[in-house]
Amino acid sequence: MTKETRTIGLSLGADLCWPAAFEELLKQLDPKIQYKGKEINFACERVRVEPYDLQYKPKYDLVLDRVTHWYNISREWIKKITLMDGVYTLNNPWAIQSMEKHTSYCAMMRLGFPIPKTWMLPQKDYPKDEPDLQTTINRYNSLFSLKNVGENVGYPGFLKPYDGGGWVGVRQVKNDQELVEAYNKSGNRVNHLQAGVQDWDVFVRGIGIGPQVNVIKYDPSAPLHARYVVDFNYLNAEEWKRATMTTRIINSFFGWDFNSCEMLRRAETLHPIDFANACPDSQVTSLHYHFPWLVKALLKWSIFCTTTKRKMRLNQNWTPYLEIADTDLPFEEKIIRYDALARDHFDIDHFYAFCDEHLKDLDEVALAFFQTSRFKEIVRNKVSALFPKHEIEEFTSHFFGLVQFWCKTERDRLSKKSSTREPNLKKEV
Repeated sequence: MTKETRTIGLSLGADLCWPAAFEELLKQLDPKIQYKGKEINFACERVRVEPYDLQYKPKYDLVLDRVTHWYNISREWIKKITLMDGVYTLNNPWAIQSMEKHTSYCAMMRLGFPIPKTWMLPQKDYPKDEPDLQTTINRYNSLFSLKNVGENVGYPGFLKPYDGGGWVGVRQVKNDQELVEAYNKSGNRVNHLQAGVQDWDVFVRGIGIGPQVNVIKYDPSAPLHARYVVDFNYLNAEEWKRATMTTRIINSFFGWDFNSCEMLRRAETLHPIDFANACPDSQVTSLHYHFPWLVKALLKWSIFCTTTKRKMRLNQNWTPYLEIADTDLPFEEKIIRYDALARDHFDIDHFYAFCDEHLKDLDEVALAFFQTSRFKEIVRNKVSALFPKHEIEEFTSHFFGLVQFWCKTERDRLSKKSSTREPNLKKEV
């Protein structure tokens, strides 16, 4: 049997904790996978940014990328290695660059999801030194009543950049005066005005990594380190399935392997409100209790894609989804069919069978690792980068303690199961 080493590259920005945990867990797991007559071993290294010949051959079989959405040189390198060399990447760089929130709203409205009413507004300010632009504005920009737009959308609403992220430029407006003030401060941003979902009672984020989805309760009013809530049974079984399917459908539609979807529940309906979040927050100081799931899910999907030489989908094929959307079927049936396309896109049955056969030791290895002093050191390094010196020990203990609570619940889960599959995703959802 021949041996091969497959290399995973980590393309990073300011990330500290999840790549360190990913590397340590891969090292301790040390998988040697027998696959199609070969023994596959794995190496992992961090990608360096440097000049490159467009004809050079990269060493990586897969790149897990965290900076494509804002660091141009890395994005263009990712385009080169996927297009020319067949490297699999999380995520598709063209989809991240072109599928901004505006496109995602339009697409999911087209598929029939209950997206809140949304209008797009021209920007408030324009550059003064571009004569052709000024001519276009003078000829074709219509005067409009911001008050009429606000009344049409309804209050409360949210003025937010059509392509934004990280809550930058997002303002809640409760009346005409607040809308005018927010719009006047928006500068040269093109914005959406989106209706707020009134009387909602649960806010969740579905984090999707390949076919895996973790639905987490979220509190946007809390400090950043407390927004991902540790809670259980906040959705019933059908709502959990709907949140899982919604996240997976959106990710497959746009070709995102790693993305999150925000949803608000109102009167038993989940309203997706923000779901163009490729490469979402992955820090232990945000996810805490939920952090081990993220690292494990990234590791499983990376090993699966690297071993099986999963092919990148370089362009989008929306036609099968739109054909379902154009039928007279009720939405409850449409979403099941959309999810069947998503499950096929992510090769979900093959993935879970692969994990059951080749990664059955990961749960126990991860459980042991997340209790070690080495992991606590990783937590401390991240805390030290964000918190003042006098709070480092307090918050290191806080976040490490929440992960120890995860270890307890994980130990309970492992004692009750017979497969390496996530219990909520083993269901046909």
